[in-house]
Amino acid sequence: MKQTLRLLGLLLLLGTNLSFAQKLSTLTVEKIMRDPRLWIGTSPSNVYWSEDSQTIYFSWNPDKAPSDSLYRYSIADKKITKVPQQERKQLPVAQGTYNRMRTLKVYAKDGDIYLLDRNGFAIRQLTNTVESESNPLFSGDEQSVIFERGDNLYSLTLATGLLTQHTDFKSGKKKEDPKLSEEEQWLKNDQLAQFQVLKERKEKKDAGKKISEAEKSRRPKEIFLGEKRVDNARLSPDGRFVTYRLSEPDKKAKRTIVPNYVTESGFTEDLPARTKVGAPPTSYEFWVYDVQKDTTRKVPVKQIVGISDKPNYLKDYPKQDSAWKKDKERDVLIHGPFWSEDGRRAVVVVRSQDNKDRWIMAFNPDSLSLRLLDRQRDEAWIGGPGMGNYPMSAGELGWLDNQTVYFQSEADGYSHLYTVNVVTGQKQQLTKGKFEVQNVVLSNDKKWFYLTTNEVHPGEQHLYKMAVTGGERTRITQGTGAHEAVLSPDETRLAVRSSNSNTPWELFVMENKPDTGKDQVTRSTTEEFRSYPWREAKVVTIKASDDSDVYARVYEPKKSNGRAVVFVHGAGYLQNAHKWWSQYFREYMFHNLLTDLGYTVLDMDYRASAGYGRDWRTGIYRHMGGKDLSDHVDGVKWLIKKYGLDPKKVGMYGGSYGGFITLMTLFTEPDLVKAGAALRPVTDWAAYNHPYTANILNEPQADSLAYRRSSPLYHAAGLKNHLLICHGMVDVNVHFQDVVRLTQRLIELGKDNWELAVYPMEDHAFVEPSSWTDEYNRILELFEERLR
Repeated sequence: MKQTLRLLGLLLLLGTNLSFAQKLSTLTVEKIMRDPRLWIGTSPSNVYWSEDSQTIYFSWNPDKAPSDSLYRYSIADKKITKVPQQERKQLPVAQGTYNRMRTLKVYAKDGDIYLLDRNGFAIRQLTNTVESESNPLFSGDEQSVIFERGDNLYSLTLATGLLTQHTDFKSGKKKEDPKLSEEEQWLKNDQLAQFQVLKERKEKKDAGKKISEAEKSRRPKEIFLGEKRVDNARLSPDGRFVTYRLSEPDKKAKRTIVPNYVTESGFTEDLPARTKVGAPPTSYEFWVYDVQKDTTRKVPVKQIVGISDKPNYLKDYPKQDSAWKKDKERDVLIHGPFWSEDGRRAVVVVRSQDNKDRWIMAFNPDSLSLRLLDRQRDEAWIGGPGMGNYPMSAGELGWLDNQTVYFQSEADGYSHLYTVNVVTGQKQQLTKGKFEVQNVVLSNDKKWFYLTTNEVHPGEQHLYKMAVTGGERTRITQGTGAHEAVLSPDETRLAVRSSNSNTPWELFVMENKPDTGKDQVTRSTTEEFRSYPWREAKVVTIKASDDSDVYARVYEPKKSNGRAVVFVHGAGYLQNAHKWWSQYFREYMFHNLLTDLGYTVLDMDYRASAGYGRDWRTGIYRHMGGKDLSDHVDGVKWLIKKYGLDPKKVGMYGGSYGGFITLMTLFTEPDLVKAGAALRPVTDWAAYNHPYTANILNEPQADSLAYRRSSPLYHAAGLKNHLLICHGMVDVNVHFQDVVRLTQRLIELGKDNWELAVYPMEDHAFVEPSSWTDEYNRILELFEERLR
């Protein structure tokens, strides 16, 4: 009897263990669309080092908890432990500002300011207030910490704790004494002339007021903002000047709303959302407060070289072209100033609001002069790594020494690293080639750059070390894929997040030397996930009709069913035909499922994708659905020829921008694919947001031709084959209104070969596994039924 019980207990134990070690032999939509936290695992993220370079901190979730927690890896004992909540509260944050000797670090945490002494690693709390303090940095003499509280600048003297207010920004207008009428002024003067006592009392009162004013402690000038907002306030190293930026949203700019139908209250609730492209923009001004002279002055922008240049696209509109005024000052946004360490020189970055210009300029706050150091003009739009795709970004810029700044530019067609001498204006290009510099870190001693580039292959990212004077680059990371390296504070080690195309991101640690191995810190994936032989898609190049090379991923089945599916990635400016773990991991798994069923799958980095330089990035200017679509036409032709597939058995799907391309394909190239699934697609670019859309198509009221040829709504009559549309109803990015308008258009056109699936509780990026499962079951059903 006892032996029987022992055997039963053993069988139960084995059964329990087997249940945890599930095998993923056959892929189904239900399996791959489960909560990834529970069955795939959670990769480490938000990696940073302790100040003593002995511990790596990162967010992780090996316990499959509802959210990630903070973990640490000890270099000494090579162990991972979870950081207790109480200890986590005491830890300094990764961000902060160091003094010049890097012995002190100041940072903000939970709305207060802290000072870290890096010699003994003692932490001193500088503020403890209800109001939030932010953006701390050291004063020019490093004796004080400057920070923001509300809209104003303050400093705290480290030796004494003295708190000093440097600005006094106030909303509204200054209350003035009521102005006397001509009659009232005459009566007042007459009274003072007629009555000696009245006159003496006034003189005594005025004298007392003058003495009182003279004896007052010096206070910052009251600066009244009216209805404007203030930001980017900065104190010069010598304490004489405060620079600040004023902004004023246009009251005529109408904001959209997104109705939310499934709510706790049971009532339909409106979600406030964005404006549409072409709405009146926010205006910006750059000001200087001279503390010594107690004056405020606006920096004039008419002195900027090329400020009145008109865009080339106006040539298509003769009336607008001729109406452009030669002295028109385009709206700009000024970033900075960025001061040299000795506090003698300042540089600002100026971005035009039409995003066709980026100026780097030497700035003198005393004379308000701006002197050109570098100008990048792009008739499409300024963007690319280290540049920032929107005017709100200053891009990569820093000081090498007290005369030289470094920056990134696409001047030669690829984002590369440059320096310019602020005194002489001499520029030097430090990197060159048909690749992109994607991240820049300057060493503590300012002798080396650590660069992440894709020079090995557009689909790989590696860390290099290069002297600040340029020249040879030494590759540090090895292995196919992408490597996100975080340098330790003492610069002896690297914490590296690495992945390849069929393995999610994991954390490694290695010495900061080339050709050294790396130790794996985390193992995040589950045994169930690892039990399936996930494919490593082939990365190929396809010749486009204009002879350009288009990089693509191809998933090849062991036995073809003669059918193909083309996946179109979203965002436009995004890369997916690479050799690291994709952010489209659900789609990656779905492609494995399709390949198991015999489909050949193509995933292209079409025109406008990231990673391939300026011309590729801007290849869709003024025509979305132009070269980006023709790249897919060429890709389908290549696929059919290469693999001998049936041209009548090709499907397409994609989300967001990918949904847009799917619509444009079905509407304007109706014989290319037999069926398509457009997920959360843009149907009319005039209804999308301003920053993204105006970059590519300008504004609809100024460039209507670009919008008409780029918006699916105008081409819906071309629908011939089968269309599935899926959209979340609380999408605050691409609004559900887009698909509603297209639905009405298709109804009016009498089209009956389409269907719409709506998801009442989903935003642009789906969250619920049930929604993902429903959506992808519909996509699979579409291909299985329509491509047979």
